[in-house]
Parts: sequence; structure tokens; C-alpha cells
Amino acid sequence: MLPEFDNTEIAFRYRSDKEIKRAKFLFSSMGSPALTSIGMKMTKMALSWKLPIQGLIKSTLFDQFCGGETMEEAGKTAAMIGKYGVSTILDYGVEGKESESDFDRAVPEFIKAIKFAASGKNIPFISVKITGFAYFALLEKIHSGATLNDNDKAAWKRVYDRIDFICSNAATHGIMVLVDAEESWIQKPVDELTNAMMEKYNKERAVVFNTFQLYCHDRLEFLKKSYEVASSNGYILGAKLVRGAYMEKERARAAEKGYPSPIQPDKASTDRDYDEAALFCLQHLDKLALFIGSHNEQSCLKAAKYMADNNIPANTNKVYFSQLYGMSDNISFNLANSGYHVAKYLPYGPVKDVLPYLMRRAQENTSVAGQTGRELGLIDKELRRRKL
Repeated sequence: MLPEFDNTEIAFRYRSDKEIKRAKFLFSSMGSPALTSIGMKMTKMALSWKLPIQGLIKSTLFDQFCGGETMEEAGKTAAMIGKYGVSTILDYGVEGKESESDFDRAVPEFIKAIKFAASGKNIPFISVKITGFAYFALLEKIHSGATLNDNDKAAWKRVYDRIDFICSNAATHGIMVLVDAEESWIQKPVDELTNAMMEKYNKERAVVFNTFQLYCHDRLEFLKKSYEVASSNGYILGAKLVRGAYMEKERARAAEKGYPSPIQPDKASTDRDYDEAALFCLQHLDKLALFIGSHNEQSCLKAAKYMADNNIPANTNKVYFSQLYGMSDNISFNLANSGYHVAKYLPYGPVKDVLPYLMRRAQENTSVAGQTGRELGLIDKELRRRKL
């Protein structure tokens, strides 16, 4: 049974009237780039002045897009959406740390998340960012091919050991690890480290997934190459497909430094490569596992239809669909209602530490054409349905 993404009763049945009205207010605000920009600047200013606005942030943006301030709170959110067949990716949303002590302190938090996920029924994934365990400058140096000194080599060994420890624990506890993509100028060491983890832990099943940002024009080719490398080295490729998250930053840096932009020339090219990447993966499920991270209804529908047409069971453990918590519920809950595996990205952490994530959500909703309009249209439709 193919999902119907216009079914708002299924999409929003886990939300109260109050929560839907809050979502309407937030998406209406994010529909205005000027208002979003002013709001972000005022928020940063208020926090720098230590004004008591965290309660306001928590009751609006935070509650819409995050699972809670603690793992236990996130677990309650996961259990709530789990009642409707939607599972969870635990995402410790703290960003911007830049010291060895911060990197070391993050590791036990992820081990705790793995054990917490393993103790429940509907948390099959955790998400990690390599920049949460390594200096950005070190990743940049490795990507550029510069010679590493002894301190650099020791630092990179510590990064490897941190990620290896997390992946080892995940494999032991039956949890999957999604490694986020980063900016293109630090992506090479991220790919190499993730490939090393896949080769070590993806022998019997996909434990570790690398992320392919298809808004970069070289990623479709890299996906196919990654599949060949995995096949020849006897491990299963974990392929998480996304369109991408750093487009404006990538283009600005390329223009500033005078090199060709790594970004696709237009959205149509990104959509084409994304759908071709998903099709390639669906055609090679014997040696890979696919994670479709997309808010694009057409891409999700094409993948679901291919599965139905080619007798791939909707509930195969080789294919997951995913959207961010607080967004595109019409895709997530209707796919789950039709029997497909769906997992929501569920960030958690202290409000002030998760703020960079929340700012990015606001920016992305403003910059992605049609996203806020689609969300608002569905919300209005559901409010009308409930009123009747």
C-alpha cells in the first residue's frame, strides 16, 4: 500500500490542538526571511546579555524540533511517536565544542545513548558528527593533503579511537550509527574514517552508515565507487542519502577562494542525482543498506513505489526513510502507516547547547523554497478537519 502524503489525520494524530497551533505560528514566522533573520540576531544578543529567554525558546522552537533536554526526556518523545510506528534516531545535539576534554567527555554521552537505545524498542539509530570529536583545523589539514606533524598524528589517532569505541559499542548492542556529512573541505577524512569503521563492523549487517550529500555534484559517482570498494573488501555499505546542509556556506567559500563550487548548478540537478542514487541503492540491496533522509515527497514516493513494484517488502530491514522531528510529519507518519520503516531525527540536549541546531532549522526552512508553505498548508488542513 503506497502512502498518501495528504492524509493529515494520520500525519498529526500524535499532536494536540495546542501543539499544531504552535507549529502554525512557528512555520508562519519562518516563512519570512527578514523576520527569521531579526529573530535569530535578537536571540543571540539576548543570550550574550544573559537575558532569561531560554524558557521562551524551550516552549517554541525547542519543543517543536527537539526531543528534550535530557536523554530520558528524549526517550519519552521516542516512546510517544513509537505508538504510531515511527522509530527514532537519538541525536545528541550539542555542537561547536573545540577542546580535547570536550571531545573526550562526549564519548561517554554517546555510549550512554547506545545503551539507552538498546534498552528500548524503537530507537535503532544514533547519530554522530566527526566534528564533535576532532578539531576542525585538523580535519581541514588532512583533507588538503598537508603533512601531519607528530602532534597531528596523535590527535588523529585519538579521533579514530573515539569513533571506534562508539561503533564497537553500537555493534555489541545492536544499534546503528549514522555518521553525518560535513563541509566539503573536511569531508575526505570523514569518508576515510567512516569507511574504516564500515569495513570493521559491517561484515554481517550494516552497523555504520556514511552520509552522501547529493547537492554536491561528485557524490553520486562517489556513492557508486564506495559500493565497489565495499563489495571488493567484503563489507556492507551503509548509505545515508541527503540533499545537503551547507549550500550557502559552500558557494560563498568557493567564490571567496576562487575555486569551482562543489554544489550542483540547480535544484533539478540535485533532485536528479538524489533519485538516481536512491534507485542505485535499491537495485543493490544485496550488498548495502539504504537510509533515505529526505523531506521531498516525490523522492520518498518514487522509492516506495519502486519497492512495491519490485516486490521489496515495505518492512525490509535494508531500507529506512527519515525526516527531522517537527517537520514533514505527513511523510513520516503516512509512510509508517503503510508499513515502511521510518525514523525521526530526534536531537536532545540543554537548550543553550542545542541552539546552533535550532538556528539551522530556522534558516533551512526559510531558504528551502516551498517547505514552509507546504507545512502551513497541511497544518491548516488539519485544523479545519478537527474543527469540523
